[in-house]
Amino acid sequence: MIGATKVNAQLTGLQSIYFDNEYLANPAMAGLNKGLTLNMGYQQQWTSIPGGPKLQDLTADYQAGNNVGLGFMITGDQSGLINRTRIMGTYAYHLPVSQTGKLNFGLSFGLNNTYIDYSKVVGDQSDISVATFNNRSVYLDGDLGMSYTNNGFNIQAVVPNLGSIIFKTAGTNLNVDRSTFFAALSYQLPLSASNNDFSIEPKLVYRGIKGFQNIVDAGINLMLNEYRLSLSGMYNSNSSFTTGIGLNLIPIGFLFSYTSNTGELRAYANNTFEFGVKYELFQ
Repeated sequence: MIGATKVNAQLTGLQSIYFDNEYLANPAMAGLNKGLTLNMGYQQQWTSIPGGPKLQDLTADYQAGNNVGLGFMITGDQSGLINRTRIMGTYAYHLPVSQTGKLNFGLSFGLNNTYIDYSKVVGDQSDISVATFNNRSVYLDGDLGMSYTNNGFNIQAVVPNLGSIIFKTAGTNLNVDRSTFFAALSYQLPLSASNNDFSIEPKLVYRGIKGFQNIVDAGINLMLNEYRLSLSGMYNSNSSFTTGIGLNLIPIGFLFSYTSNTGELRAYANNTFEFGVKYELFQ
């Protein structure tokens, strides 16, 4: 008997891209706010399964003046034996188009390195397949993004992973289920007339994935500035949901989030946890 079927991987990225660190998803958001913003995040998936995916990020973005924003990010992705490290530098330009509106453009450019960790191979470390995988060179990569912001209104569009899409760099086809585009629409609504003590931000996100059906994310972020607290929830069309809580102790902030596993995976693996720290300077 000969049969064929199609399988798809779990797709869970860093949840801070939605409300807490939009620069992670869109280079056009670098330096949008005054001062220097530092972010660090860590996510652990499937804690009950050996080699469960781990994601880490370290970002810095700065409003350099003259409508220019600068950014730098390092992201790491470890899944079983496979490790990926991505280092990006970002240039963004924020063009005023009205008294409060800005049209923002951003380009990230840098290096992407994917390799197998020999120390975690259980078996023959001289396997030619491992050596062939690691013989691939580090390749150029990047992201291109734009957004429009105006008094709480925020619309974004991003073309990520330029190394695979535009540069056609050899070997990038080994990155399965990579993101092909990212689009988002949100609006922050004040719930009180006193210094925006309370506000709510609904958000709709549309993500394209190579070799997988596109994903729609919908959720809200409730900001209780008087209590230096934020509460968020996000539902994903791949049958997962995320809840998060943020604590803003100015100039430092903390993020904790929890994401349920998709579909039948819930019966085999624990859910996903994420922790983030933000530090703001020169505000």
